[in-house]
Amino acid sequence: MPAEVSSASPSSPALTERQEARRRRILHASAQLASRGGFDAVQMREVAESSQVALGTLYRYFPSKVHLLVATMQAQLEHMHGTLRKKPPQGATAAERVAETLMRAFRALQREPHLADAMVRALTFADRSVSPEVDQVSRQTTMIILNAMGLEDPTPQQLSAVRVIEHTWHSALITWLSGRASIAQVKIDIETVCRLIDLTAPEEPARRR
Repeated sequence: MPAEVSSASPSSPALTERQEARRRRILHASAQLASRGGFDAVQMREVAESSQVALGTLYRYFPSKVHLLVATMQAQLEHMHGTLRKKPPQGATAAERVAETLMRAFRALQREPHLADAMVRALTFADRSVSPEVDQVSRQTTMIILNAMGLEDPTPQQLSAVRVIEHTWHSALITWLSGRASIAQVKIDIETVCRLIDLTAPEEPARRR
């Protein structure tokens, strides 16, 4: 599943075309190494060599392996989002569409368990210095969920439900990767939490008689 798609953080200066191409190569190398051997296989020197950039240049883009792997997760989610837009979920309700979307994303990660483990471990290890990258992951996940819901202007209650769904999906990834939950259990948990969408839907005004 490794993808080369990514974008700079909204708070960072815009990258030139050459810098963006270099950043994509770095993220692609990171995903390839993680796919083969997980978190421990992603060594900054090897990433630099594989992406054909100087080690010092790599550290200017990503100060640590955790920064790099969280950014890699954002890139993978962006790639998933593009795939989902080409083939939208078919559920009859917003809750069904979100559950279908998240399970499709989960199965994509399931096909690359070493990569999934590396990215989730990086998120778990992330401290405040990695906040911009973590925020990008959260924003991308929120966009995926809102698109599946068919919403452009969610209410505060709906956004709260989306946050709970995000937390549950992340927790489900961790429990599955640690062998404490089956795919069937993950599916049940995701479908259950997605019912919050129905509970937070704005009520339609009563019709006048």
